[in-house]
Amino acid sequence: MRKINSFHLVVLLMLCASSFATAQNRNFKIGIKAGTNLSSLSGDDLISSNDPSIRIGDKSTRLTGFVGGVFFRLGSSVFIQPELLLSQKGGTFNVFRGGVNNQDNEVKVRFSNLDVPVLFGIRIGDVLRINAGPVASLRLSENGGLRDALNEVGATSVEDNFKRAALGYQVGIGFDIGNLNLDLRYEGNASNIIDTNTVSSNFNSQLKRKNNLFQATLGFVIF
Repeated sequence: MRKINSFHLVVLLMLCASSFATAQNRNFKIGIKAGTNLSSLSGDDLISSNDPSIRIGDKSTRLTGFVGGVFFRLGSSVFIQPELLLSQKGGTFNVFRGGVNNQDNEVKVRFSNLDVPVLFGIRIGDVLRINAGPVASLRLSENGGLRDALNEVGATSVEDNFKRAALGYQVGIGFDIGNLNLDLRYEGNASNIIDTNTVSSNFNSQLKRKNNLFQATLGFVIF
């Protein structure tokens, strides 16, 4: 039920974005943007149910990924900015055996999302913007690295464990110079992107994961 509700919220936010595109307002803008994500996964260490000496932990290494799409801005000194983005995210796991870090078993988890941020902001002067708001994410694909990591700890159904939709937030600053836009943001998850439901409540708790990232994009106003 949570998956269905999250997906419905994604659709609702997309409809909000499209409704702004029909607004007749001199302060309405449409633009395109593209840039880079630096993302990671966060959570507790995983302990194998089959072999207590095997642990899977998060690494501090951030993965780079593409982000790009369209944005709509309604308002001037105070504004609302919905966006529709293709966003590549992920994180890195590493296997620990007997307390020793094994670099050869590093697993990179990558997935592509359809993201719909709806940001509320204020303009300070002619150049600086400050904005923040919720973001709904719909997973489109993943590289199978998560399946490899979960196999090490005895998980059986990766598709059931990897949530298709998630909710999060973005906060950041932006700079407008003519028709060019530069945005620097931080994104975090309010809900887990990995959330299992097995007979072991301890295992379920350990396997929960959230995604977070830093994002830099360059945009251009086309209307």
